[in-house]
Amino acid sequence: MASLVAKWAKTDLEHAVVEAGGCAAEMRTWAQWQAHPQGIAVNAEPLIQFAAHSSQNAKMWQGSVARPLAGIKMLDLTRVLAGPIASRFLAGLGADVLRIDPPTWNEPGVVPEVTLGKRCARLDLHDTADRAVFESLLKDADILLHGYRADALEHLGYGAAERQQLAPGLIDVCLNAYGWSGRWQNRRGFDSLVQMSSGIAEAGMQWKKADKPTPLPVQALDHATGYLMAASAVKLLAERLSRGSGGSARLSLARTAKLLIENGAGTDEPLRAEDQDDQGLLVEQTPWGQAHRLHVPLKISGTPVQWAIPASELGSHRAQWW
Repeated sequence: MASLVAKWAKTDLEHAVVEAGGCAAEMRTWAQWQAHPQGIAVNAEPLIQFAAHSSQNAKMWQGSVARPLAGIKMLDLTRVLAGPIASRFLAGLGADVLRIDPPTWNEPGVVPEVTLGKRCARLDLHDTADRAVFESLLKDADILLHGYRADALEHLGYGAAERQQLAPGLIDVCLNAYGWSGRWQNRRGFDSLVQMSSGIAEAGMQWKKADKPTPLPVQALDHATGYLMAASAVKLLAERLSRGSGGSARLSLARTAKLLIENGAGTDEPLRAEDQDDQGLLVEQTPWGQAHRLHVPLKISGTPVQWAIPASELGSHRAQWW
């Protein structure tokens, strides 16, 4: 494979893989990305694109300082890793999170991390009966979180207008890889690829004096965008309490990359090794055995982040609200 790839020009190979329905990204510098048509497009977008909706569906707030999102129903249609991090955090604030996956989808290696606090069900949105179940769930949802490509739900008949019609007052929070304008807005992608496109992997290579792309040691675009999504959902919920109408927020990994590149000061200090002080005291009973979680990386004064449901396998629950 390596010998075959070496015969390609990187731009041609990226194009060929994408045209075949795959995911690929050539390594660019930050300066090259700033001059690229898609870099120009996404960097001109706001970090979070908020929009208010005129539909009304006022609901009483049932939360408290300890569980601020109690009674809030969230439908989670996200995958590795940004969206699941957002819904995991909101579940820790009391939201009833129902994650929906296709019948055969799996995320080996990360399911124990991203399903904490959630119930996980499966539906096939190409099946008439499952579509009826999904629409019933959506009608009762307060928040819809989704991370498909920008045009994916539209192709299934659940575009933005249809979602608002089914669920007036819905809080609609979505992300994609490369932004919501420009030629790449519907392109498949994920954190590691966006690091390649936006100059992060190239900067790491220069910093390490390495001979190959060097991405960040964590999926920082996923984690940062995930918490921005959670904050967006909370902001829109607060606005719905005051005016009674829904709203939407759009985010992208590529736009978060701009934020980190322009504001993230470099450091030469290596990451500290994990030790017992990084782990919580509670023992979580999971399908994979007893587990200790790492401490929550984000805290809210006076509001403990705590989960009532342990991590579980995908598809281990019914597609219904409590």
